[in-house]
Amino acid sequence: MERLEAAVRYGADAVYLGGKDYGMRAAPGNFTREELKRAVELCHGSGVRVYVTCNTLPRNHELRELPGFLEYCKAVGVDGLIISDLGVLALAREHAPGVELHVSTQTGIVNYAAAKACYDLGARRVVLAREVPLSEIKEIRENIPPDLELEAFVHGSMCVSFSGRCLLSNYMTGRDANRGQCAQPCRWEYYLTEKKRPQEHFTIVEQGDGTYIMNSNDMCMIEHIPRLIEAGVCSLKIEGRAKSAYYVACVTAAYRRAIDFFSRHPGESLPPEILEETGKISHRAYSTGFYFSGGPGQTTDRGQYIRDYQVAAMCAGRMGDYVVLSQRNRFFRGCTVDVLQPGGAFTGELSEIYNEDWEPIESAPHAEMRVYWKTGLPVEEGAYLRIRAG
Repeated sequence: MERLEAAVRYGADAVYLGGKDYGMRAAPGNFTREELKRAVELCHGSGVRVYVTCNTLPRNHELRELPGFLEYCKAVGVDGLIISDLGVLALAREHAPGVELHVSTQTGIVNYAAAKACYDLGARRVVLAREVPLSEIKEIRENIPPDLELEAFVHGSMCVSFSGRCLLSNYMTGRDANRGQCAQPCRWEYYLTEKKRPQEHFTIVEQGDGTYIMNSNDMCMIEHIPRLIEAGVCSLKIEGRAKSAYYVACVTAAYRRAIDFFSRHPGESLPPEILEETGKISHRAYSTGFYFSGGPGQTTDRGQYIRDYQVAAMCAGRMGDYVVLSQRNRFFRGCTVDVLQPGGAFTGELSEIYNEDWEPIESAPHAEMRVYWKTGLPVEEGAYLRIRAG
């Protein structure tokens, strides 16, 4: 729910989320039925649409409970269902009539014939495979019905296998990647062993501690939003269900500002301060995925995330000239902070900070400790305060 609230507050037009079953992200908390109802109410109260993921490949025994879940989604007012399995698509038409049907990226749609076939089966929108180049998206758009919408991923992790259809996790951990349980073994560090010397590890590179031979870079298309729109993409999809609320807020705010900038200033380059926001989250090296020639690339010498910034505190409210902070990571008096809140970001200095007893302090070392920051800056409740890591 915290991530959902962040997406709504920081500018999303729609959110996609999962129930306790049938979604491709089993690790996050996901939504109970009552929470799903509250989520729809919260989003619709802010003019935001809600799409529920039913995009696993369910086995026979999992189908028994699915009609009831689909009927519940319709009853609480869900705007759309994201589906990858043809059987689920048929069940959704029967048990959730009137709810938009979106074909998931897991289906692997890469051409206009497949997109039209989905349309004939009742789909209102197709979420294209991440592997489709921008030039081919334009061709798909030109050869499908005008009312069939195209959605594409613009930011987040890239899977080393085709549209997530991977069995590495199944083989190595017993966790089914196609039912939302992927352990991400493609991100692990690998060595080469020789049959008669199983205890002796050889690196697969000439130097270094090992190699991450399947570690794909992350996608970031924020600078190319006009080209996506020109190609016929109507919905820009950001990964976020398995991320932190701060990640969701930061990336959503950046893309919201970018879309608004390009709509007001066609033909101009994105201002650096908007682009820089995408570097203030935990991420792998960025690429433009398969949209342009060259592919997404890989970082094979490490699997760690880039973390140049961290959240120091959140604004818990105001008391006159004081901003009430809830600590997240240690910070010091006098340090410069980036303040992220809806509408933009700005910097400030923690020149005067006090503890709960109103005593001046030099640092805030304790988790979630309450700190009072004296400032005239317009810091809003719920804002994030960020500092450089390290």
